[in-house]
Amino acid sequence: MQAKARSISIGQDGIIVGMRLAWLAFLTTLFMLMQVLAAKASPESLAPLAERISPAVVNITTTTLIEGRTDLPGIVPEGSPFEDFFREFQDRNGDNENRPRRSNALGSGFVISEDGYIVTNNHVIAEADEILIEFFPGEGQPSKELPAKVVGRDEKTDIALLKVEAEGPLKFVTFGDSDTARVGDWVIAMGNPLGQGFSVSAGIVSARNRELSGTYDDYIQTDAAINRGNSGGPLFNMDGEVIGVNTAILSPNGGSIGIGFSMASNVVVKVVDQLREFGETRRGWLGVRIQDVTEDMAEAMGLDKPGGALISDVPDGPAKEAGLQAGDVILSFDGVEVADTRALVRQVGETAVGKSVRVVVFRDGGTQTFLVTLGRREDAERAENGQPSTSPAPAESEKELLGMTVAPLTDRVRSELGLAEDATGLVVLDLDETSEAFDKGLRAGDVITEVGQQKVMTLADLEARIEEAREAGRKSLLLLVRRGGEPRFVALSLSE
Repeated sequence: MQAKARSISIGQDGIIVGMRLAWLAFLTTLFMLMQVLAAKASPESLAPLAERISPAVVNITTTTLIEGRTDLPGIVPEGSPFEDFFREFQDRNGDNENRPRRSNALGSGFVISEDGYIVTNNHVIAEADEILIEFFPGEGQPSKELPAKVVGRDEKTDIALLKVEAEGPLKFVTFGDSDTARVGDWVIAMGNPLGQGFSVSAGIVSARNRELSGTYDDYIQTDAAINRGNSGGPLFNMDGEVIGVNTAILSPNGGSIGIGFSMASNVVVKVVDQLREFGETRRGWLGVRIQDVTEDMAEAMGLDKPGGALISDVPDGPAKEAGLQAGDVILSFDGVEVADTRALVRQVGETAVGKSVRVVVFRDGGTQTFLVTLGRREDAERAENGQPSTSPAPAESEKELLGMTVAPLTDRVRSELGLAEDATGLVVLDLDETSEAFDKGLRAGDVITEVGQQKVMTLADLEARIEEAREAGRKSLLLLVRRGGEPRFVALSLSE
């Protein structure tokens, strides 16, 4: 009886093992089949995609009239007795260097609508007297170059919008969502590199959210070959959507070394829409000067962690009218958490002029919410006036604190610094070059107007703020410093 039971058990085990082997074989076959299907789904060539999108890519030629030279560089110094002789010599030999001449430049662009709107870089068409568009050859394409007019341009993002009048509808491409582009995704760059005409190069997205030098920079970095003449051309994803406008390269020799930058389409779309509607940009304006919050600043203010944007000044404008103050830390703007100053500037700029938004700030150890109606940045920039900065004369009394020699403002110092007659604070006369204050950029001529987020007018005020911070157990102290009228916060560590 026991032997029979054992044989039944062994038989069942054999069936189970057989089923497992069969299931494993099925999974292996399914995996191999999926690999084959995936390989077949991948394009063997980029040619079909290139053929589909090429008709919307254009070459751009610009002509600029350059005034002739009237000097004699490298020949004789100005005022030399030989100057007239050499001018007469040039005239006899038909030297035309002094006559106006035309200069040509090449670039790229792409059509975004069948009625002839074209996107390119602003630097491609800047100061051009004449702009000619050459279309990709093919059926249904214009057979000759067409003149283009400038609809609008934006220097901050280096984007320009052009318009041509064609006899029929033009082939065009659409923008994609650049935020979905991942590092490693395949991309195609198209344009007119080095005047070679319509050219295609392929690569991958090398990096995202690159910043070069502009306020609203959001570049996609790619290793697809981009050279001079590619400027203004499109960067396509594998769906044939434009996710960037090729703008700049990093190169020691002027040629491609695999580090190119394309302005992200999500930035370009907003600019193009405004240029198309208004002929200019209309960016939101909050009306504050801001700086990033560092770890020592966060500690000095009582914030749990660095983040947000610290307001260093509130000139006349929307923020001042709403009640925001210098020393506030903007934590949230229009329902979106503020990571740093760059993020806030971009978000404000992309918000509609006249919109009322909720701004959450950190003030006096807690959060407060303000409703701000945004103005227009372009109007504010036109109204701004700078203030010169000069070195101050020694004041009547001074003291060395926190590595700085400081003194109260006097009428003489106010005059030399170009400050208002009622300006208050402490002027920095000198610094210890080994001090933290010097390392963090403070210099002679700076004016300290607030310490610990309280106004200071005398040396006693500064000493009191330092003592209060030490008694409160603070490791650092926050100073509001102005230079040439421009404010910024600096956190200095407190040492015994």
